[in-house]
Amino acid sequence: LPLANVDYSGGIITTDWYNEGTSANESIKITVRFLTNEIRADGIKIIIHKKRCTVQQNCEVKKISSALEHELQVSILKKAALYEQAFKKNKKKFKRGELVDQN
Repeated sequence: LPLANVDYSGGIITTDWYNEGTSANESIKITVRFLTNEIRADGIKIIIHKKRCTVQQNCEVKKISSALEHELQVSILKKAALYEQAFKKNKKKFKRGELVDQN
């Protein structure tokens, strides 16, 4: 999905309106809020909005609940856990622009 806004300090990622092409008058927008730096199920909140427009471009936006919220949450948490595990295993850091192994 194309990103509309990413606020690293606030922990928010927002996509632009996206349409798969299956229905020309419907689009979705996803917001991901990271509530903590810890990898926990209650540390992430996903909000999905659906926009439906008529031929006259009268649009209605609604917050929806769907299985996609849970799927995204699980996917993000799995990926974050893998990154954390790799970071702890390698214990590498950057020093003066070079990657240095601390072992």
